Amino acid sequence: MKRGFGSDNHAGIHPRILESLLTANTEHAPAYGTDEWTEAAVGEFKKQFGPDAQVFFVFNGTAANVTALRALAKPHQSVFCSDVAHIHVDECGAPEYMAGCKLLPLPSVNGKLQIETLEKAFIRRGDQHYSQTQVLSLTQPTELGTTYSVQELKDLIQWAKARKLYVHIDGARLSNAAFFLKKTFKEITTDLGVDIVSFGGTKNGLMMGEAVVILNKELAADFKYIRKQSAQLPSKTRFIACQFEAYFKNNLWQDIAGHSYEMALYLYESCKGIPGVHVREVPQSNAVFATIPSHWVKKLREHYFFYVWDETTFECRWMTSWDTQKQDIDGFVQLLKELSR
Repeated sequence: MKRGFGSDNHAGIHPRILESLLTANTEHAPAYGTDEWTEAAVGEFKKQFGPDAQVFFVFNGTAANVTALRALAKPHQSVFCSDVAHIHVDECGAPEYMAGCKLLPLPSVNGKLQIETLEKAFIRRGDQHYSQTQVLSLTQPTELGTTYSVQELKDLIQWAKARKLYVHIDGARLSNAAFFLKKTFKEITTDLGVDIVSFGGTKNGLMMGEAVVILNKELAADFKYIRKQSAQLPSKTRFIACQFEAYFKNNLWQDIAGHSYEMALYLYESCKGIPGVHVREVPQSNAVFATIPSHWVKKLREHYFFYVWDETTFECRWMTSWDTQKQDIDGFVQLLKELSR
């Protein structure tokens, strides 16, 4: 299948991460995270997020979000999130079904939540008839490819903390945000008061696996039970952990995030002036959003797969990944130009 722009999830395994799997596939190793690869990977996470970070590996992104919310909220409590948040739109109700808490999606601006909107929704405190908001969940970068600035994060988190709310970051692509902001993971999470991060691996060159990174030590004590009860305790944890060790070692994560961002910029610059193509804005991660005539979609997808983000406007999402090449973009852009004539 030709490399397309459907998702960074569609890319294969980065060679250096694949090599880590082969290396870990030797002899026997203790199960359930008591192996040397898990210990090493946790050490790498602590370097990135701070020495108090507690790390728990799970199989996929939905599990990372669901188990994190289970640790943060009780069934009578609720979670503020954006109206385009993955936990609201693309997880089949799993957070509400499995965590039991209520999601309260709020209108966003380019995928970002605004304090004014949150303030209006923060109501009926102590009212036994109303679900009590307990968590602010932010997606960084957002589902629209935008990235919260450090100041925006600081303001939102300070607002939440002043109201005694926990803060969760859906960080399936947090590496892309850190690269764009030119900040460390610690600077955009731990230092700002984030409580839990769902840290992505699969979209960043791993075969499988995500990590729940707990930055609030008080929330970590019972998480091993939550993970087990949620059917997310990997027996052969070493095969998830070894990938993350390789991902952080020698700053491979920066290479992957940097390349995918450069390719997104190249795609943006290559297609922004084509008649009929209306690009939303300069990429702030590895996503380009553009509106095209509806009858172009089928012809383009015969050669390069991508998703139509909005079926009413035919705004499309074009994602780049660690293996995107300029020739992929050049071929795609040539097709756009031919269709525009």
